[in-house]
Amino acid sequence: MPSNPLFYVIAAVIVLVLAVVFTVILFNIKRRRDAQTIEDAEKKALSIVNEAIRSSEGKKREALLEAKEEIHKNRSDYEREVKERQAEIAKQENRLRQKEESLDKKNDNLDRKTETLAAKIAESEQEREAVATLKRQQSETLERISGYTAEEAKAYLLKNLESEVTHESAMKIKDLEQRFKDEAEQKAREYITLAIQRVASDQVVEATVSVVPLPNDEMKGRIIGREGRNIRAIENLTGVDLIIDDTPEAITISSFDPVRREVARLTLEKLIIDGRIHPARIEETVAKAQREVDAVIKSEGERATFETGVHGIHPDIVKLLGRMRFRTSYGQNVLAHSIEVAHLAGLLAAELGVDVMTAKRAGLLHDIGKAIDHETEGTHVSIGVDVARKYKESEAVIHAIEAHHGDVEPHSLIAFLVQASDTISAARPGARRENIENYIKRLEKLEELTNSFTGVESSFAIQAGREVRIMVKPEEVSEDQMILLAREIARKIETEMQYPGQIKVNLLRETKAVEYAK
Repeated sequence: MPSNPLFYVIAAVIVLVLAVVFTVILFNIKRRRDAQTIEDAEKKALSIVNEAIRSSEGKKREALLEAKEEIHKNRSDYEREVKERQAEIAKQENRLRQKEESLDKKNDNLDRKTETLAAKIAESEQEREAVATLKRQQSETLERISGYTAEEAKAYLLKNLESEVTHESAMKIKDLEQRFKDEAEQKAREYITLAIQRVASDQVVEATVSVVPLPNDEMKGRIIGREGRNIRAIENLTGVDLIIDDTPEAITISSFDPVRREVARLTLEKLIIDGRIHPARIEETVAKAQREVDAVIKSEGERATFETGVHGIHPDIVKLLGRMRFRTSYGQNVLAHSIEVAHLAGLLAAELGVDVMTAKRAGLLHDIGKAIDHETEGTHVSIGVDVARKYKESEAVIHAIEAHHGDVEPHSLIAFLVQASDTISAARPGARRENIENYIKRLEKLEELTNSFTGVESSFAIQAGREVRIMVKPEEVSEDQMILLAREIARKIETEMQYPGQIKVNLLRETKAVEYAK
């Protein structure tokens, strides 16, 4: 290697120069890259800005279109409302104009009638004066002809007629006495009948009343409510009659319909436990009690089908079976009677080698019409046949229902078995009381008769049939019309029904308004 120091210096300078040149080259390359990066970023930013501008312009146009549509819609609504109001104003103006014309006509007629009346009064005064003059002239003529004055003629006539008048008076008094005697006897019979009816509650108490125990006598006042509004609400909503008397810590519920009594009983028990007793709460509680009774009806129907082993029955018929739990026939529970008939028919069918399940099915459904017979016209047999046909029961079952009371001649062994089983169940000692059945039928007919009038919303026979409470539709029956409607209903009851004593027709008209604060 050379040992000259100058060589090393020159070499170092060359390396330094090369390093500087390389650094400059690298710097230039980096600067160009940075410039390119900045240029790309600016282009990208410009693209984003342009895109944002285009997007904002699109949204602006959409907002403008929506605003225009909203304005157009509001303008249309406003114009429609204005037109409706103008039409209403025009109608009111037309009605006012017609009323004014009618009033003008009435005023003209009144003026003419006043003038006519004044003329007639004047004419009648003239005629009265003429009659008085003629009467005076006739009296003078009669006095001159007869030779008697008016007082003398009156005394003479009285003397001659005295004997005749005495006889006629005696005959009249005798006739009056006989007539009054007959009427008094008839009235006495009515009063005696009414008294017997009022003290006959023991004969029907088991079928028409329920007793609800109270925690204390103070609860009676809360159930009655201010001016009786609570007890009226309960009676009107449930269709029963609440009897609050001196019986300590108890309220009696009176109604011939056991379903209504059960709803009322559950309602009172829930209200007593809750403690909040007012018309709105009563309405909610009655609805809840009604749902519970409906659930009981359904479970009772299912129990009947399970107990008899009859399956595949339509759910609506199962509900009708459950309703029979609250029905009686001659004092006998209809559901228990139907279950018993089903078992008897099944046993007899097994002995004779007939289809046991069909016999049980026909026995269980033979009185199904009694579940709705007071709501539909016709006998329970015809109604039961219609129900069975509606829900596609077999012809054997339908014929057994139709023939179990001999309405048609039985032509199948199952029909004979159902008829015999029905007779066996009804003939058990103490099974039935015909007077109770007739009593219930009369109450049902009373409600059916009152419901047939236009404007009647619902009616409830209470007080053991001595009163029928009728709710009318306020929009159809005015206060003045209620008097006429009550009289018409009373006359129809007198014409078409037979009953002991008298029946009070009580019409109620109530208008309610409900609104919610939100």
